[in-house]
Amino acid sequence: VRFMLNFSERITMTINEKTTFVLFPVFICSFMVAAPIFGYLGDRFNRKIILSCGIFFWSAVTLSSSFITKEYYWLFVLSRGLVGIGESSYSSISPTIIGDLFTNNSRTMMLSVFYLAIPLGSGLGYILGSSAKEAAGDWHWALRVSPVLGMTAGTLILFFVPEPKRGHADQLGGRIKHRTSWLCDMKALAKNRSYVFSSLASAAVSFATGAFGMWIPLYLFRAQVVQKTAEACTKDICSSKDSLIFGAITCVTGLLGVVIGAATTRLCRQKTERADPLVCAVSMLGSAIFVCLIFVVAKKSIIGAYVCIFIGETLLFLNWAITADILMYVVIPTRRATAVAFQGFTSHLLGDAGSPYLIGLISDALQKSYTRSVLWQFLSLGYALMLCPFVIVLGGMFFLATALFFLDDRDKAEKQCTVPVKSVVFLYFDCFLHCSIIVKTSNLFDLVSTIT
Repeated sequence: VRFMLNFSERITMTINEKTTFVLFPVFICSFMVAAPIFGYLGDRFNRKIILSCGIFFWSAVTLSSSFITKEYYWLFVLSRGLVGIGESSYSSISPTIIGDLFTNNSRTMMLSVFYLAIPLGSGLGYILGSSAKEAAGDWHWALRVSPVLGMTAGTLILFFVPEPKRGHADQLGGRIKHRTSWLCDMKALAKNRSYVFSSLASAAVSFATGAFGMWIPLYLFRAQVVQKTAEACTKDICSSKDSLIFGAITCVTGLLGVVIGAATTRLCRQKTERADPLVCAVSMLGSAIFVCLIFVVAKKSIIGAYVCIFIGETLLFLNWAITADILMYVVIPTRRATAVAFQGFTSHLLGDAGSPYLIGLISDALQKSYTRSVLWQFLSLGYALMLCPFVIVLGGMFFLATALFFLDDRDKAEKQCTVPVKSVVFLYFDCFLHCSIIVKTSNLFDLVSTIT
């Protein structure tokens, strides 16, 4: 399902570059608004039913949108907003079910499998969406196949996926008897330093990936124009070779990054308990180096730029599953859905919701300040994209801050989960003493009565 969601999203985004500037913010905004709501519901009600309903809703809206004609473009934009609502239900709840089914290294591996679908769906969406657009075929069929698969997956989830008790994998399922209020959950998350810093680091990753997805293919095309290996495009729909290559790289690097990240973390845990945030920090800082090299190499060698993109994205994608695993460690089971939802909200709000437009604004401002030429169009976009490695470095610093507080926050979460049990034990102990005193007092009165 995760694969199909990202596949459908990328198919729609590659229909026309101009429509992307309208469709993408609508999708992101609806996702951000709906995610906290599904986070609240996911911590309090049956997650499997909510998840299935969200998938059915997303599938129905996507299928319906494939029949909308150009005359009703506003309705197509509205449908993208509704798709964002459907995806927010899945993204907020699914990791928490995995967190309650597995623990430790097993949970890391299962979360890795879950997040493998992001690059797989996004990469293939780029490739097939661009191919359909260039082949002058009917792109609507891409939006008609995925909903059928989505409904099938939703049905399988509804009937075959278990609904574990919250905290089941951590052997806390029988201990957690009550839930705190939403306001109390939000206060606790705001005070959870590991959660806050890892969420900010996740936003840095989202900032970079959102900007790259929108602008790197165009940047590489302009580099080829500067090198005179390609002609400047004046049409609405241009050659999609760079989009195809970038999509393939995104797909492969995402797969490699998630697998390498899980394996590296598993090995590093044998050396230090802070392995999760430290692996993320090192990978982010290493990624920033190769992202910088893209803009140094691109003017002379496109192949060299692709090599830097490959290494940089692999290191950047290393932390996807690990970030989710950090959240599972430092947040108690009864507020994990809320935590996942607001982490996604923060990632989009500070990340890909605005980064493509910020890069575009900077590039346009630089172009206006100098003679408009092919070379300067290329350079101005490169200077604007140079903001990304600085944000990535900032994300690496946030992960280092997470490492400082990770053990303390993990221990606090474990103690919070065991508090209800201790309270019950003390309650029973107090009741036992109280009842014993009553019995002894009653016996004393009987003895006095007998003597009298």
